[in-house]
Amino acid sequence: MASNGGTWFGLHEQVKPLVRAGIILGIGLGGFFDGIVLHQLLQWHHMLSARTDPTVLADLRLNVVADGLFHVGTYLFTIAGIVLLVRAWRRTDVPPSGRALLGSTILGWGVFNLLEGLVNHQLLGIHHVWPEGPGSVLLWDVVFLLSGVVFIVGGYAVIRLDGRSVAGAQDERATDDRPT
Repeated sequence: MASNGGTWFGLHEQVKPLVRAGIILGIGLGGFFDGIVLHQLLQWHHMLSARTDPTVLADLRLNVVADGLFHVGTYLFTIAGIVLLVRAWRRTDVPPSGRALLGSTILGWGVFNLLEGLVNHQLLGIHHVWPEGPGSVLLWDVVFLLSGVVFIVGGYAVIRLDGRSVAGAQDERATDDRPT
């Protein structure tokens, strides 16, 4: 991650711990949403549903265990995000920004969607978003990937709405306040 003269991806260096915490938290929450909503409630797929027959009891049990291991991973990301968040809040040099936290959490959810979609859906092919849904399997996989991109861009935009997070924003205000 690039750091240049007190800036980090166009943001103040001081907001970095808060944004990192939000991204890790967002990865965990995005995984929980995927696992709870898509795997359990809607039952569109399971972790290994493209490699097993979900109508066979032994394969269904294997998928339930794989889904459980997936939830363990999302749980660990969520706990790590909370730990990082508490550490960021304790630092006096980190600006308290609800927008930066919200935006970075959305961004992290997008990172989850993008990575999970690329790795599990495309590269490994262990499951797809909605194989039995209307339209092609690829359509739903692409929609999932695009949702990741939209969340990443939208999350970054939310972070930038907070002037305390944006590098150069305070400098510009100081310049604008000077009498001409």
